Amino acid sequence: MKKILLLICLIAVGVVAFKPAAEVYSVDVNKSKIEWIGKKLTGQHTGEIKLASGVLNYDGETLTGGSFIINMNSITNKDLSKSSAANLLGQLKSEDFFSVDKYPTAKFVITSVKNMNAENATITGDLTIKGITKPISFTTAIKKRGNIVVAIANGVKVDRAKYNVRYGSKSFFADIGDKAISDEFELNITLLARK
Repeated sequence: MKKILLLICLIAVGVVAFKPAAEVYSVDVNKSKIEWIGKKLTGQHTGEIKLASGVLNYDGETLTGGSFIINMNSITNKDLSKSSAANLLGQLKSEDFFSVDKYPTAKFVITSVKNMNAENATITGDLTIKGITKPISFTTAIKKRGNIVVAIANGVKVDRAKYNVRYGSKSFFADIGDKAISDEFELNITLLARK
């Protein structure tokens, strides 16, 4: 009996010892991007925001986790003239919206990955904006080829009211009328990461 137990222990140790190490893929911030879309009753605005850093964690062929940091100072606008864009960006960076002087970064940390098939998954994680952390889930398409991973998630909806971004929000100002700005904004995220 002792010999059988010893053999089981040795096999268990061998399995653990020969398990492949987790792989870390670093996000290439120059090849990755986040597009944002903010809507109001009278139209919408679009732009981009850059990543400061990020990683995706793999166990063999399976995405298991990761995180990335967003540079809130890098926000740009794509649909307005130069002076109008500067005014909008000034407001987005101010206390009215994201208070980037106080909160220069936002963060997303993956807490679970449910693979729907080899190249699609539902990602759940904690998104932190203005020091407030809330869970969020979205679907992403993932392609892993050799030492490169590309992950694309379009139409990711974020409710800014949950992060105390109050300006023009009916959640905080019920009588704002046609000056209301949608609480939800959308993100189109493209990440390219390398091992």
